[in-house]
Amino acid sequence: MVTRKKMPARRQQILEFIQGFISDNGIPPTVRDIQKACEISSTSVVDYNLHKLRQAGYLNRRPDVARGIELLDNEGQPVSSAPRVHIVGAIAAGHPLPVFTTEGVQSSEEFDEVEISPDLQRRYGKLFGLAVRGTSMIDALIDDGDVVIIKPGHEAANGEMVVAWLKQEEEATLKKFYLEGDRVRLQPANSQMAPIYSPADNVEVRGKVVSVMRKFA
Repeated sequence: MVTRKKMPARRQQILEFIQGFISDNGIPPTVRDIQKACEISSTSVVDYNLHKLRQAGYLNRRPDVARGIELLDNEGQPVSSAPRVHIVGAIAAGHPLPVFTTEGVQSSEEFDEVEISPDLQRRYGKLFGLAVRGTSMIDALIDDGDVVIIKPGHEAANGEMVVAWLKQEEEATLKKFYLEGDRVRLQPANSQMAPIYSPADNVEVRGKVVSVMRKFA
């Protein structure tokens, strides 16, 4: 186990910048990124502090690679640089459920967070995840137990897969959205299931599916 000691303020600033940069971008910063952000006089000063952080067990570094910084945890193991999103509960891919319920999810640990692609975060910004319950979207390759990654929002084009909130019923469901005059058709991707029809003013889009994290048995 790595023993961590109090460090100089400049070194702490560098470490916190690296942590924040990786969290925001999914990749480590370059030496010049650190120099600019921390207002350091030269890259040699950055190199010196990175060397000290490596000695103290906070990171590994490949000096021959521009983005060769790798953060370490308290056990000295590499910390994944992939951004993570919170799983806020479960969503019905079948009959609607109370919105974002965690009832029936196997364990809180299993669905606390999931890693996503840095490109996904850069493209869509803030995201959240929902564990899928049901098989109404099976023909769209979304099965029971998968996790859908959602971009929050209240607008959707016809054919987009959305989290739809049925106001009167106070229930939510995962379906493809189609506005048809004064009603909305919430279409499953399962030939064995019928669509849900609802007055347009009874349906509120809560977000759109931008990715699927599949459960592998």
